[in-house]
Amino acid sequence: MGSTAQPTADPPQSDADSDAAIKAHIEDLVATQLPSSAIYNFLLSDVRIQSATKGAVTARLLLTRNHINSSGGIHGACSAAIVDWAGGMAVATWDLRRRTGVSVDIHVTYLSSAAEGDEIEIAAFADKVGGSLAFTRVVISKVVDGETGPVIASGTHTKFVKQR
Repeated sequence: MGSTAQPTADPPQSDADSDAAIKAHIEDLVATQLPSSAIYNFLLSDVRIQSATKGAVTARLLLTRNHINSSGGIHGACSAAIVDWAGGMAVATWDLRRRTGVSVDIHVTYLSSAAEGDEIEIAAFADKVGGSLAFTRVVISKVVDGETGPVIASGTHTKFVKQR
């Protein structure tokens, strides 16, 4: 009896491989698309992606004078722009899309503050990405002694994502 060769398939990707591909995709979006947006480039040129998995992105950013209001705290408009950007990045993790849609609404709740020189952590989650709409949540926290500290702002962001 002869042996029959069985076709071999590529081994399934491990979660670590998949997460690495998702993180690489988000880092590529930051490197290639962020510079073409004046506001994102102004506010987020130094953002660092910490992790990315399907439906979630975590990033960190050192606050500079560009992020601060006249009272010395993180500007509300800066927090709102971060919610906008991070919600889009969470959508991009869903299926490695490059186009993350347009905003339908953004809600931001301001809970505390951070100052120039403080580091913040941005945690974004795509709760649902459908055929037309995506629903995201974003939490911006102060980093204290290298760890996630008090929440500065939290937001929700709905995006129209229907692709043509």
